[in-house]
Amino acid sequence: MSLNRVILLGRLGRDPEIRYTQSQLTIANLNIATDERRPDGNGGWKQETEWHRVVLFGKQADLAKQYLTKGREVLIEGSLRTRQWQDQQGVKKFSTEIVAQNMRFVGGRGGQGGPGGGGGGFERGGSEDFGGAPVGADPGGMDDFGGAPDDDIPF
Repeated sequence: MSLNRVILLGRLGRDPEIRYTQSQLTIANLNIATDERRPDGNGGWKQETEWHRVVLFGKQADLAKQYLTKGREVLIEGSLRTRQWQDQQGVKKFSTEIVAQNMRFVGGRGGQGGPGGGGGGFERGGSEDFGGAPVGADPGGMDDFGGAPDDDIPF
């Protein structure tokens, strides 16, 4: 038995990057920061930030486009995928990202100054689930890693 499951709670480092497949399926790429406090070895603490690449498809990508902005807190549940490609110089490149199955908006509007502070249209105090079908349920001609079959642009 095996399990590939990731749960992240963090803040967006920038606004979502949106693109579309030839069949007009929306794809959203997110950069999410998570922080962790660790002992620094001198009796104090240091804050460490880890950055995560997340990809959303379809309805949840549309919601990310509409409601997520830099600084916004979000909960992502998904699985890890590692892709490989060659750049223009023929150098092999790798990228590991989280392919999201569920997304929840958490807290206020992050960098927007609290609830109701710009864009979107709803105020939030708790969390909201815009689940529906899992994000990757019907990717419409997508390859195993979320890119269009002939898409040579890495996420």
